Amino acid sequence: MDPIAVAFLAVGGVGLLVLVLALVVGEIGEFGGDADGPFSLPAIAAFVGGVGFGGAAVTALLPPLAGALTVLLAVVGGLVVALPLAAGAIRLSASLRDMPTERTLTSDRLLGAQGVVVSGVPAGGFGEVRLSVAGQQLKYHARSAVPLPAGTPVYVVDTPSDTSVEVVSTAPDGPPASPGGTAS
Repeated sequence: MDPIAVAFLAVGGVGLLVLVLALVVGEIGEFGGDADGPFSLPAIAAFVGGVGFGGAAVTALLPPLAGALTVLLAVVGGLVVALPLAAGAIRLSASLRDMPTERTLTSDRLLGAQGVVVSGVPAGGFGEVRLSVAGQQLKYHARSAVPLPAGTPVYVVDTPSDTSVEVVSTAPDGPPASPGGTAS
């Protein structure tokens, strides 16, 4: 194999290794600092990898030429490959960094959550409720000042602990509906 192609493959391999490490592990040490954009570690690594692999591809496609001309054409071909790769790495790392996420679920986010009693809540004792919080259905231990049968819609008024809530009924006053849909 041509030594120029081997050199470009080695450069490409180093760039690829650094790019994978930068995307998976993050910035390596203090190298690159908090740089964003074209001077970020993923962008530089993608650029180096593109020059290496693009240059190796060009040397494989070229007929035998003088060494300096082969290197020059390989570098130009590598730049053609490297620039879009570096731009892609910039966009990928920016999208990963700026990805919208939900804030951490804390007990204060449970206040005002609505749900339904899953297992009856005795007066002064604990039952279980299913709450809708941040688009997810979560089960919590629940207590109430009055007994609440299973199926009762509830509203969270307090969070005594991370795993329990205090609820009040949001069911309309009056007798519960019979299975036929009419009041009994």
